[in-house]
Parts: sequence; C-alpha cells; structure tokens
Amino acid sequence: MAEDYYIIHEDEMREIKEALENKKWSAAVTKIQDYCEQINRVELNIAITGETGSGKSTFVNAIRGLEDEDEGAAPTGVVETTMEPTMYPHPKFPNIKMWDLPGIGSPNFKAEEYLQKVEFQRYDFFIIIISDRFKISNVQLATEIQRMKKKFYFVRSKIDRDIQSEQRKKGFDKEKTLNLIRQDCIKGLQQHELASPWVFLISSFHLDLYDFPQLEDNIEQQLPDLKRHVLLLSLPNITLDINQRKKKTLQAHIWKLALLSATVAAVPIPGLSMAVDVTILVIELIKYYKAFDLDDKSLETLSNKTNVPVKELKAVQKSPFNKEISANVVIKLLTKCAGAGLMLLEYWVSTIPVLGSMAAGGISFATIHRMLTTSLNELADDAHNVLITALQQHIV
Repeated sequence: MAEDYYIIHEDEMREIKEALENKKWSAAVTKIQDYCEQINRVELNIAITGETGSGKSTFVNAIRGLEDEDEGAAPTGVVETTMEPTMYPHPKFPNIKMWDLPGIGSPNFKAEEYLQKVEFQRYDFFIIIISDRFKISNVQLATEIQRMKKKFYFVRSKIDRDIQSEQRKKGFDKEKTLNLIRQDCIKGLQQHELASPWVFLISSFHLDLYDFPQLEDNIEQQLPDLKRHVLLLSLPNITLDINQRKKKTLQAHIWKLALLSATVAAVPIPGLSMAVDVTILVIELIKYYKAFDLDDKSLETLSNKTNVPVKELKAVQKSPFNKEISANVVIKLLTKCAGAGLMLLEYWVSTIPVLGSMAAGGISFATIHRMLTTSLNELADDAHNVLITALQQHIV
C-alpha cells in the first residue's frame, strides 16, 4: 500500500524522544526534518527510448512539466540530438530522473548491445516511443527488455499531428481515427510476434488528451509502493483525476505526521512542540504546493498551453498559502487553528506524569491533523479551480 511511505518506526521515535529529553534540540529537529523529507530519498529512474526523431526529448520535457525552450529542458530537433544516455532530473522532485537514451533503428541495431551500452539495470522501466509504425527494432528492444525482467511501455507519439491531418477529410471521426491508429500499431507489433501488445497514443504538447492518463495509471500500478507515490506527486497536474488522486495519497499520510507531533508534545519543554510542528508543517505544505503545480513556473507553463492569463489562474486561488509558505505564515495560522490558550494548555498538561503527556499528545495530534487536512483541502481546491479555469477557456 502507498501508506507504507512515512512509516513511523519505534526506534526512530525513541531516538527523537531521547534527543528531546536530553535537550539535544538541534539533533531532534534534524531527525524530524530527515523523517519528513524521506520521500526525497526514493529514487525513480525512467528510460525514454525509441527511433531517432520520434519525439523522445519532447516527451522527456513534457512529463517533467517543462516546455522545450525552458531552462534545463532536453534539447530537441529534427535530427538525433541524444548521442549518450542523458539524465534530466525532475525540476521539483529531483529524485525522479528521466533518461533520454540514444535513438534506435539503425541497420546494425542489436538490442542486447544497445541495452548493455545504456546500462539497462539502472532503470525502473522503459518507455519506447515511435512517431509512425513500429519496426522490428522496437520489437527486438522490447523482447530483450522483457528477457531481462524489466517493464516497458509502447508509446505512439505526435498524435495531435495525425488528428490535424485527418480532420480535414469529410466524415472525420476522432475516436474512430484514434482506434485505427492504435490497431495499426498493435497489428504491426503482432506481425513481429510480440504477444498481446498495448500501445498508448500520446501528444507531448497535450498530455491531458488521448492516452497519457491510461499510460500513467498502468505504470503506477506496476511500481513498488514508494515509487508509485513519488511518481504520482511528480506528474504534471493536468487533469482533475490526477489532482484528486494526489490529494488522496497525501491525505493518507496526515495521521502519521500528526502522530509524530503528538510524540514530541509529550515532552515538557516550553516552545519545543511549536518549533517541531512548524518544521513539519512547512516541509509538508511545500510538498503540497509543488505537487499541485501552484508555483509561478507551473502556472506560467499552463498559461502558455491554454492561452489563459496567469492573472486569471491566480485569481481563483483562495488558500492563505497561495503567495507564501514560510515559518511566519505557518505560526500565525497554527496559532489561529489551535488557539494560544490551547497551546499553553498543551504544555502544562504535558508536565503531568503519564496522563498529562497523553493529553498533551492528543491536543497536538488533533491540531496538526486538522491544520494539514484543512490546508491540503484548500490547496487541492485551488489546483482544481485553476484547472477548471484553464480547461473551460481552452479549446484544442
């Protein structure tokens, strides 16, 4: 289950409590920060390969939420621009690494030699991209990847180009056209004796259209729990379904952070519980903000794709965190949420042996749980409203 992320182990809690009781506050805060940021150590390596000119680099950029001209984007062009495996980290979740691999399809192509050259063992899965019909080199590569017990996914790119070409014809039917393209790709793969292939139709310029949601869902379901979670958070927030799923997976971890806060609150050190709570909240809220693509760069990218001004996208955001997430802002809202008197009560009850510590922990648990839940709902609603505003005014 995805809930395995953020597991609170007994030895971790014991180390934190010992540091607090011995007044080693900096050590305790460091441990708590390390605990909250453990997701940043979950690494995911995604290999993007396919024929020269198939749009590999553009796909690498799109899945990272970047446009081809953005700083840090993979170089694109009509000729092969990737000569060696090149790693591109996700701009907001750098532990997710996209590898743009050299093109395949030369007359002397040998799948086994190719995979050895690009160090196949470091990748979690492969995405094989073409922009026309699948060729024998694609099948050879897929067969070799499968033999080495790795996952792969076939992607037919540049679907927007095909749709624009076909819609000039009389009697154009979009769904019929997409199905014909898909079946043609599958037939080509089956002719090369690849059993039960599935092909995802993609436009890197419009990931919200066609089969990208199905591709993402298939990849996610076949990943280990921790990598599934980090992949979902890193996806461009381009559909209402992805937005809702991000909210759900983040929501599942709130009680664990609240439990961490409760453990700290049971130690009777004035001001410590507040300091730890602020640390937890700032780290987690920044993660929410990044996951929902509410930062200026993401809004600018969405604006460029939909021709909806950034000002209009920002106008529908209501969360108090839509301008700044800092310790000062969190302290103000935390004080408002808990109430100054309740926070003082938390300290005094924590000084009472056993029962007092339990009560203080309960107060802290409820406060952090309520604030994280409220903040997550508000930021998820902001992201939902931004998408609705963009989609309502954007006609592809």
